[in-house]
Amino acid sequence: MAVAKEEQKAAPDKQKQDGKKKQEPEEELSDEDLELKKNIELMVERVCDPDAAVVKTALDCITKEIHSTTSSMTAVPKPLKFLRPHLDTLIATLEGMPAGANRQLLADVLSLLTSTVAGKEGEREGLRYKLQGNTSDLETWGHEYMRHLAGEIAEEYKVRHEQEQPVDELLHLVAQIVPYHMTHNAEPEAVDLLLEVDQLGQLEQHVDDKNYARTCLYLVSCCAYLPEPEDTQVLQLAHRVYMAQHKYHDALRVALRLNEPATIESTFAACSDVLERRQLGYLLARHGAWGAINLEEGPAAVEDESERDALREIISNSKLSEHFLALARDLDVMEPKVPEDVYKTHLTDGRQPQGAALDSARQNLASTFVNAFVNAGYGQDKLVTVSTEGQSDSVHWILKNKDHGKTSATASLGLISLWDVEGGLPLIDKYLYSNDNAIVAGALLATGLVNCGVQNENDPAFALISDYVSNSDAGVRAGAILGLGLAYAGTQREEVQELLVPLVLDSDQSMEVAGLAALSLGLVFTSSCKEDVVEALLTALMSRGEAELSGVWAKFLVLGLGLLFLGKQEVVEPTLEIAKTLAEVVSKYSQVVLDGCAYAGTGNVLKVQELLALCGEHIETEEATAWKVSGMRA
Repeated sequence: MAVAKEEQKAAPDKQKQDGKKKQEPEEELSDEDLELKKNIELMVERVCDPDAAVVKTALDCITKEIHSTTSSMTAVPKPLKFLRPHLDTLIATLEGMPAGANRQLLADVLSLLTSTVAGKEGEREGLRYKLQGNTSDLETWGHEYMRHLAGEIAEEYKVRHEQEQPVDELLHLVAQIVPYHMTHNAEPEAVDLLLEVDQLGQLEQHVDDKNYARTCLYLVSCCAYLPEPEDTQVLQLAHRVYMAQHKYHDALRVALRLNEPATIESTFAACSDVLERRQLGYLLARHGAWGAINLEEGPAAVEDESERDALREIISNSKLSEHFLALARDLDVMEPKVPEDVYKTHLTDGRQPQGAALDSARQNLASTFVNAFVNAGYGQDKLVTVSTEGQSDSVHWILKNKDHGKTSATASLGLISLWDVEGGLPLIDKYLYSNDNAIVAGALLATGLVNCGVQNENDPAFALISDYVSNSDAGVRAGAILGLGLAYAGTQREEVQELLVPLVLDSDQSMEVAGLAALSLGLVFTSSCKEDVVEALLTALMSRGEAELSGVWAKFLVLGLGLLFLGKQEVVEPTLEIAKTLAEVVSKYSQVVLDGCAYAGTGNVLKVQELLALCGEHIETEEATAWKVSGMRA
């Protein structure tokens, strides 16, 4: 009972304390703030005065007080804080006030005041009053007000656009807000506003040498979140801005992202500085965009023969291996590694797998791949490139494998000698004359790997590989076809098309040959949308029976088709429509692959959501139609 009485006594004391806390803000007002509050209340009374001159004086005083404090770091300027209780009075006064300068000035004050008050959703009071006031002095009210007004303009524009109402007065405000943002380090907000009101073209005139970097950085970053065609438009705008500022390296990066050969070539041609042009050459080489630049004729032609040869050497990546090895030597990482350096089995004593001798073929195959990747490009290793001549008790690593293991082990020579055409081909050449077809197939793959990503003036790959495409052995043919695809990936080489397209169209060829030929064509003509190749692959998909299309090799046909549209986005739409008419067993798979390849690397959020929705679908199917599940999982 005593505790209860103490609690009852404490309750009134607590209420008194709460009451004091509520009164504290008013009690803590300084003399200066009290005087300001009284003046504001007096000005509000005078705004309601019937005499226009008195109203004008009162509004001028209120405006002066607001302007003198808009640069304050406080959350809400004190004049606006003291005006809030009188908001309804001022609104009523505005409604009864005749048109004129006083009405406009009061509307301006109300527009600013309502921007600090949380209104109902969709009201846009700040914009409504601003349109009744002076629409030519926005920047005098401060940065936060401009941000708030920009948000309301975007909402109002959307509503009016849907209702097909005029938006000229909104665009008049936009024309003032954008320059303000661009000169006050708020470039992203300017871009967002112009995107919302479909006026992105106006941005370019407000970009200068001080704000172009932040502007373009935001444009390139936000393109992944925009629908088509706005995503391409912002990249094109960023490219124009970079070109206007003579930032050719950045412009070329955007041009490569746009994947437009004409834009890439014009960007390269615009650069006149010799050293900078060589830097652009390295950038083109890194992206494998050899076919986009013609140094002999056209806008990117170079008259100086020595400079042309230097640029051709850079763009062709012919010195890539030399530069890579020089870096490796500088970093002191030239020592070849062995699979054990990756496995680190000495750290797992007692947990080593049993039956190693029974599973040696699989272990050797795994070691082949690990060895190739860990020594890729170094030109030497401790398994495959080690000579066994003069060692009677030693068996070469390739011969320690069986069938496909031999193919993989021989092909790993290409990865170890990556980019080094002159040094790698002598190591591989002798295996082309082996009596074991599995080794020959691996040597053909190795030849393609060595030439992948580089262009050699002697062009040895086609001469070495092309004759094996018609070989009677299936493994050798497969190695030759894939070797050509790897060697000429991204080059759009016409000779490869003439050699492989007949294999795709010939219905007498096995699906393995047709599928691998389609994959190689996709690699060689990637992102080219080449009409002849697209037509050939679609014809092959239409002419094959359902039994053939349900096999695994049919998926290679589809993948080759998808690679032709890699990163091309909406260009794939006509082919997508044709894919819907294909046999049901491959139609859905084709649509998913085409869509995925077309938007690969774009960061398109909408497409990501579509693909995630497909992943979330659960399909119940009978055993005879199990292919539907694999089609959806593609």
